[in-house]
Amino acid sequence: MLPLCPDLRDQDLTLSSKQQAITIMILIFGGTTEGRIVCGVLDESGKEYYYSTKGAFQELEMVHGKRVSGAMTHEVMRQFITEQEIQLVIDAAHPFAAVLHKTIGEVTAELGIPVIRYERRYSERTGQVIECASYEEMIAKLEAQPCHRLLALTGVNTIAPLKPFWSRHESFFRILDREDSREKAEAAGFPFDHIVYFQPGEDQELFDRIQPDAVITKESGESGFFDEKIAPALAAGVPVYMITRPALPEHYQYVYGPVGLRKAVQRLAPDFFPLKTGFTTGSTATAATMAALHALLHDGEALEQATIILPSGEEVELPIELVEPTERGYRARARKYSGDDPDVTHLAEIYSEVVLTEEHSGIRFLQGEGVGRVTLPGLGLEIGGPAINRVPRSMMEAVVRRAYPEGGVDITISIPAGRELAGKTFNPRLGILDGISIVGTSGVVKPFSSEAFIASIVRQVDVALALGADTVVINSGAKSEKYLKGAFPELPFQSFIQYGNFIGETLEKLSTLSIPKVYMGIMLGKAVKLAEGNMDTHSRKVVMNKEFIHRMAEEAGCSEAAHSLIDGLTLARELWNGLSPEDLDRLMLRIVDACYEASSRLVPDSELSLLLIDDEGNIRYTYPHDFLSQR
Repeated sequence: MLPLCPDLRDQDLTLSSKQQAITIMILIFGGTTEGRIVCGVLDESGKEYYYSTKGAFQELEMVHGKRVSGAMTHEVMRQFITEQEIQLVIDAAHPFAAVLHKTIGEVTAELGIPVIRYERRYSERTGQVIECASYEEMIAKLEAQPCHRLLALTGVNTIAPLKPFWSRHESFFRILDREDSREKAEAAGFPFDHIVYFQPGEDQELFDRIQPDAVITKESGESGFFDEKIAPALAAGVPVYMITRPALPEHYQYVYGPVGLRKAVQRLAPDFFPLKTGFTTGSTATAATMAALHALLHDGEALEQATIILPSGEEVELPIELVEPTERGYRARARKYSGDDPDVTHLAEIYSEVVLTEEHSGIRFLQGEGVGRVTLPGLGLEIGGPAINRVPRSMMEAVVRRAYPEGGVDITISIPAGRELAGKTFNPRLGILDGISIVGTSGVVKPFSSEAFIASIVRQVDVALALGADTVVINSGAKSEKYLKGAFPELPFQSFIQYGNFIGETLEKLSTLSIPKVYMGIMLGKAVKLAEGNMDTHSRKVVMNKEFIHRMAEEAGCSEAAHSLIDGLTLARELWNGLSPEDLDRLMLRIVDACYEASSRLVPDSELSLLLIDDEGNIRYTYPHDFLSQR
């Protein structure tokens, strides 16, 4: 850790020759949950950065970050940013660190350096909570109530400014159980018998014990457990007063989650991440839908950026290229950007036309030019309807209903180049004709198709090892990773690593890194391909082989009914519901055994366990077969 005191000139912050040889271009201001998330995202790059906090109390695990502690004045911050050649600042500090935000804003504006604000999610202001712009206003409102017994959930730094109130009325302050917090309370002259130390999950018990006339808090957001703090008081009808968060500098650029952060860093510091991420066709179509609906509801107003909600709940913005009226509504165009993943739809134009209708009261998806038509069962979509998968449909439904809660809406997605692009995919084999599919389970495209991606796997494993992990859980993507994190809650998030389609290359890299335990989560579509010995499971290179599945079924002793089902398969996942319980057990255990046989030889020095996951996220079959009973 590099200490930093108020006067940088009085401190020896000389970096070692090794540090001087490395350009550290990003400076994070943290000390918060958001700061931890930012470090996790930046660690994925394999490059160094600085992480600055006022004190040294936050426990933080960083692999490539250099810790700097100590409050920075304007002069100190300017000198540090200049000397370390900082090119980008990320402000992930507490929303009420007003002096710090002001200093960051002034220094970066002077030096012409961009600032990303990693912002919290805040509860909607509904009027249930009494808003106060200052402590003076809060005191005046408390006196007018009147309040004679106060519970303050605003933290130790608010004791001094609220002294005019608590010196006259009985008040209880909840603070962190730290020595510096006690020193601040003592310096303000607050009685220690009215101090309450923070304990997670004790909001209701504390409220019942204190029985206050009023509760005060800060607008601390989701990560500050704002809703949990005020719930007991609201339920009891006790007034809640809230200090609203201070305004931030105007030139800040806001992000609201790890996806938005990475995209912003890619844009502002293009060389920091070796690979660029992108967005799915589903996210792109959702952005176009949002822009078209906005124009429809706001007299043709054209958005340049459309805000969508990813399946994770994170809000991100995608650029809009065109908004124009149609005969019945409006349509908008967004361009699919795949990042460094060489997807056939990269840079394809995606249009969405939105029309309000009285023909029905729901949301209807219609097939436009270049979007595929479903002709076979097994995809979970209506035969004859557009090939728009469930997750993209739900994303578009979410943005529509947020802006237009009730009424009939028709959404027509079109991709002018879609029919031509479909010839470069395996869609026709799945019974999807006339165009491509609108797909995406996470809304984000991670580059799974280059040497740099394989190198990133090594960096991720290095991070896990540096943090003391002896286990990694490799998985194909966001969906399976979500399921596996639920199955292994005891493992840190750094232990979960996505292999995309590169199972073989991932295992080969792991074999060189001496990982004691490797859990490999896999879903059935990839498992069938892996069982046949295909170590790269991308659909451009290999598709489901019915003859191989027949052979597996024969070796497993499955019935004739199982072979009849296999003859009519469109997707491997149809096996989950189509087979009898006896045939399912026989076939899946044979497939799991074949997957293990293909994989284990690549990691001979690791203890490999294979976990087959169904579409609902359940680990159904494993190798070893008794793995679940051992946990």
